Amino acid sequence: MVWLKALLFTLVAPATVVLWVPLWLLGWSYPRPALAWQWLGLLPVALGAAVYLGCVWDFAARGRGTPAPLDPPKTLVVQGLYRRVRNPMYLGVGLMLLGEALLFGSWRLLLYALLVLSAFHLFVIFYEEPNLRRRFGAAYADYCRRVPRWVPRLGEPL
Repeated sequence: MVWLKALLFTLVAPATVVLWVPLWLLGWSYPRPALAWQWLGLLPVALGAAVYLGCVWDFAARGRGTPAPLDPPKTLVVQGLYRRVRNPMYLGVGLMLLGEALLFGSWRLLLYALLVLSAFHLFVIFYEEPNLRRRFGAAYADYCRRVPRWVPRLGEPL
């Protein structure tokens, strides 16, 4: 059942942010990239999608929950990409949005991506982190000391 809930959440929230709003901003049509280099935008779109889906997998398989705030993981997920950065799911969505801005050569999509990333930052600071501190206590505090919020820590395993 957790997998179905995770799928439904993905089809509603992230799909709205990554597909429906950008489509609306582009006038309900995805224009073909005008310049050859714009196709490079597919790389961050694909990487962001892989990151997002990997995080959904970790939430469901390891945390026994979904990305939806109404059905969050039951345990603190610190494996997978969460070993390197505390918010990889938001980074995945941000990569997709920035890739779309490049792919379609759209300043509107770039501005939208920056607004969404700013909203993610505020949501994390003012809602998500305080909530996780209440739910997981010292384990989350230790995790915050070891793992950066936004810039992935590369190198030695944590």
